[in-house]
Amino acid sequence: MLLDVRGLKVHFPIKKGLVFDRTVGHVYAVDGMDLQIRRGETYGLVGESGCGKSTFGRAILRLEDLTEGQVLFDGTDLASLKGEELRRQRRHMQMVFQDPLGSLDPRQTVEQLLLEGMRAHGMTKDRDAHERLTDLLREVGLPRTALSKYPHEFSGGQRQRVGIARALSVDPQLIVADEPVSALDVSVQAQVINLLADLQAELGLTYLLIAHDLAVVRHISDRVGVMYLGALVEEADADDLYEAPLHPYTRALLSAVPVPDPTVEDTREQILLVGDLPSPANPPSGCRFHTRCPWRQETRCDTERPALRTVEIDGVAGSHRVACHWAEQIASGELQPHAVTVSGVTDPTLTTHDDDSALGAKDTAYPTTDGG
Repeated sequence: MLLDVRGLKVHFPIKKGLVFDRTVGHVYAVDGMDLQIRRGETYGLVGESGCGKSTFGRAILRLEDLTEGQVLFDGTDLASLKGEELRRQRRHMQMVFQDPLGSLDPRQTVEQLLLEGMRAHGMTKDRDAHERLTDLLREVGLPRTALSKYPHEFSGGQRQRVGIARALSVDPQLIVADEPVSALDVSVQAQVINLLADLQAELGLTYLLIAHDLAVVRHISDRVGVMYLGALVEEADADDLYEAPLHPYTRALLSAVPVPDPTVEDTREQILLVGDLPSPANPPSGCRFHTRCPWRQETRCDTERPALRTVEIDGVAGSHRVACHWAEQIASGELQPHAVTVSGVTDPTLTTHDDDSALGAKDTAYPTTDGG
């Protein structure tokens, strides 16, 4: 096991005051994450915007301060390291950022960008640096002439390749790729994803791929974790997750992915979630998803937070884990979806059944339809 994250929490204080700041609350960006990544695999982490997945990626690299928890990297607890010890460990963990232009210094050439990290870790001498840089550019599919250019002279896909080369420059074991293709055209996305796969096969890299595009995650990932409001709600091998999603939130995400077959698209079940993602500064009690869940049960969902656990369901692999009290009953059909009532919803696009909905009264929306 290369990376073992246990009970990770990242809470950002909410300050208030004109002269003396005082803490009036916290934003629970990551609130109890347990995640393990095996050496040489690609782990895909998905979830909607605001769920905390990017904060989690930055936290395991100690780019964000940890509130609580352990981050064991190859047996070393990164949460306990400071100063020079932490700097030495960071050589083995690098990040590819979502915005390649924003993460590259516009005043530095590609050569300067690549040499900066290598020199910081004492990995090269001036006489052999040029050969090393040429190899890096070749690995990411850029010409040697790119060394003398500045970031603004490249296209979006080329800049992302520069970002990947910078991450590779210090020979890391783990690369955290935060939405590496979300800002790129579809054709360029495929090139960058295939590049990441080729580099993994050639160099034996381990990836944590953070994304919201489920098609991209399925294409490249060995295992997939689904994150909702600061914690994992489901985890499984990629094929198992897409074939048999167990958590209501995962089922809703996958039902929103278009299928390139008109017959299948018109007849398959679609789950339309109502309401917005709750504020991480005031998360719901019990199951974080119960305010939007079509299978919510009042007996446990509102009061007891479910643990991420394995389930015994026919056809489901033993490595499949889900944080839902009623996963078995939902899978068997014992529990059926019902209408979800949301307080204060005024979105006119929802199917409402209350004449006073525009005034902020309780609206009822039906989240499941069969046949578009």
